[in-house]
Formats: sequence, structure tokens, C-alpha cells
Amino acid sequence: MKTTSRGKKRARTETVDDYLAAVPKEARAVLAKLRKTIRAAAPKAAEVISYQIPAYKHHGLLVGFAALKNHCTFHVMSPTVLRAHVGELKGFDLNKASIRFPADKPLPAALVRKLVKARIAENETGAKLKKKQNERKK
Repeated sequence: MKTTSRGKKRARTETVDDYLAAVPKEARAVLAKLRKTIRAAAPKAAEVISYQIPAYKHHGLLVGFAALKNHCTFHVMSPTVLRAHVGELKGFDLNKASIRFPADKPLPAALVRKLVKARIAENETGAKLKKKQNERKK
């Protein structure tokens, strides 16, 4: 069991299905749709639980999402990508690399796809650079 910031005991989440099952109903529907959009935009990404939230990996962490008491969060995990799309995010509460939104005002699927694709490109570029650096060391 893991203790939450409010001192409550919470079972350790093993799968995204487990995570979603424990989320309040209105947030569950929004996050299930977000999950479907992410999986369609990043079919090669592995779905994992990282830091007790659903996340997707493709050449490193790609994106993730969470449900909190008063809002949902889409973790873009890249300040660069978030800044590049800030104009499209007006009206949403932005953090360094995350977007907070109420369950009754979900992120548009087209925007989620765009952000996921930008993260894929960023991670793939990073992987190629790493590979070149490793080849130079040989």
C-alpha cells in the first residue's frame, strides 16, 4: 500500500485499467478517451505505470495522465513541446510540462494527437543523437 499526500492508504496500481477503475466516474470517461487518443497517435508506445500514473514510453517517457481531486492532468513531459503549442492551449491551466483541465472541459483529441506526435519526434531525435554519440565513442 502506498500513502497519498492526504495520508490515505491506496493500493499500488499495476495497470492502466486498475488506475482508471479507481478514478471517479466523470474523470474515468475523460481519461479513457484520452488513453484511446494517445494509443492511436503512438501505436508503438508501451503503456506503463510510472510514478503511479498511466504513462507511455517510446524512446523514453512520452506522455502520461492523471486524475486528481479537482482536475485531470495531461503530462506532456516536455516544456519545449508545451511552449511550442501554448497558443493552442489558451483557457487551460499550464504547468512546466503539464496541462490541467476539469473533467467537464477535456482536451480536444486533435490537440492531444498533435502533442503526442511532437513528443514522439522529440524522443526519436534524442535517440538518434544518443546513438551517434555512442558510435563516436567506439
